[in-house]
Amino acid sequence: MQPEDRTIPLSVSLSGLHSKSRSLKEAPVNRRVLLLSLQAIFNALIIGFVARGLVYLIDLITSLCFYGRFSIEPSTPAHNQLGWFVMIIPVLGSMVVGIMARFGSKAISGHGIPEAMEKIITDDSRIPPAITLLKPLSAAISIGTGGPFGAEGPIIATGAAFGSFTGQLMHISSSERKIILAAGACAGMAAIFGSPLAAVLLAVELLLFEFSPRSIIPVACGCITGAGMHIFLFGSQPVFAMPLIPAVSTGSLAIYILLGLLTGILASVISKSVYAIEDLFEKLPVHWMWFPAIGAIAIGVTGYFAPETMGVGYDNIRNLVNHSLPLTLLFSLFLLKYISWSVSLGSGTSGGTLAPLFTIGGAWGALVATGILHYFPAAPLNINLAALICMAAMFAGASRALLTSIVFAIETTGQSNALLPLLGACAAAYFVSFFLMEGSIMTEKIKRRGIHAPDVYQPDILQSVSVAGFLKKAEGPHFRLPHIYTSDDLGFAAEMMGKYNTAELLVLENRDKPVVSGVITSEAILKYYSTQKIKDHDYQSPGKTRRIMVRGRNL
Repeated sequence: MQPEDRTIPLSVSLSGLHSKSRSLKEAPVNRRVLLLSLQAIFNALIIGFVARGLVYLIDLITSLCFYGRFSIEPSTPAHNQLGWFVMIIPVLGSMVVGIMARFGSKAISGHGIPEAMEKIITDDSRIPPAITLLKPLSAAISIGTGGPFGAEGPIIATGAAFGSFTGQLMHISSSERKIILAAGACAGMAAIFGSPLAAVLLAVELLLFEFSPRSIIPVACGCITGAGMHIFLFGSQPVFAMPLIPAVSTGSLAIYILLGLLTGILASVISKSVYAIEDLFEKLPVHWMWFPAIGAIAIGVTGYFAPETMGVGYDNIRNLVNHSLPLTLLFSLFLLKYISWSVSLGSGTSGGTLAPLFTIGGAWGALVATGILHYFPAAPLNINLAALICMAAMFAGASRALLTSIVFAIETTGQSNALLPLLGACAAAYFVSFFLMEGSIMTEKIKRRGIHAPDVYQPDILQSVSVAGFLKKAEGPHFRLPHIYTSDDLGFAAEMMGKYNTAELLVLENRDKPVVSGVITSEAILKYYSTQKIKDHDYQSPGKTRRIMVRGRNL
């Protein structure tokens, strides 16, 4: 049918019926993006001070509990002189956390990111305001009394809660509230570590589930502001400063990639074990409020034999990338840190995962590299770099935040020469984790509740095709349908059908002249979508290749 045959003039009296059907199509960047960016910057300023306050509070509780002094100076349980009494302190702290979860909010349990993901997916990014106060307080008690966690998880959760809270006060959509939540969460990460680009990538890979100008601009503004607060409150030096790493050779690159592959296998085992331990706790014949206290027994026992496994452990990470730890301590940070962290996290207490995974991965990398150099002294390996690579690969394999892991390692150490081996090792760990785990350490908890986080971020198939090629002739009473234009895409057509609860839309030729071009149906859209999805999994070979394969099967 020629275009002139299917164009039907639209009655002037009827054109008014369609004027109100135009709605939701907006430019990717508009005035609202500016307002969201300003809100993200304001939130990040507040969250920066919260991050500094959380660190002070952790140091204060650590000093009080392990040294009996009132001080906010940096402190670690590693040098305590409490003897066997050190086993009691984590239990007492975890009892307080359990009581806070029971009578405050159970959402303070866990490491923060899965809970934020759940609220984004299921509850229009609405987090109870109480979490803004309870999460950092419970985390400070848990970590300050010896919990083997990082401060990053709680501050990410706190930033997310504060962003959600301010988003609930404003006149914004659920999609915009998600952006403000993600901006707050990642501003917290940038404020703790001074890693703005890694924080932006964390938002993309674990929170936003999209990459678009309207979301990236506010998140980037929040992360830049958070990093600025880090410089203002913590200093400008890399958090995990280390000696300059030389450029890698081809042989060493192959070894580092193999290390990444092995680390990915280990990350999968560790992630599964955390949730296996959580399952065991669920079978205990006591109220879940007491689970953290029971799990803290592992913290106390391992802390008695290896006090370095207790607390935040950022000093351990610095020592690992500077190759300044003896083998016995490396083994303790690998095995005993894993035991105390996995048992306590599985019990449902409050704390982060990034620092423990970095510590376990770094100790593993240093141990393996030391063993290789012992038996093969000429091997082209750098122990500092091996520790750094296995840290990042451990997080990439466990969380499946590939780009975040790579960029975070570079930003927090300032080692640009590490980019190539980090990319190879993290990609290997990321790749192998998909064969060994259905979910990740970030998604398994919400997956068990029937919530599935997206694991593929790709352009909307329907947004790349206009409706012009899917029209049928307009007949009968179609003139009373909502309308779109031939230049609109199928995605917008589907959105309009949902808004007006109709299976058909009238399609006009252009905006200047009310001429009916035809009708678009939901059946045509669904058929196109299904066809394109099937094409993605339709594996075809050239004719010659097929003939060779047939002959091979016959042989």
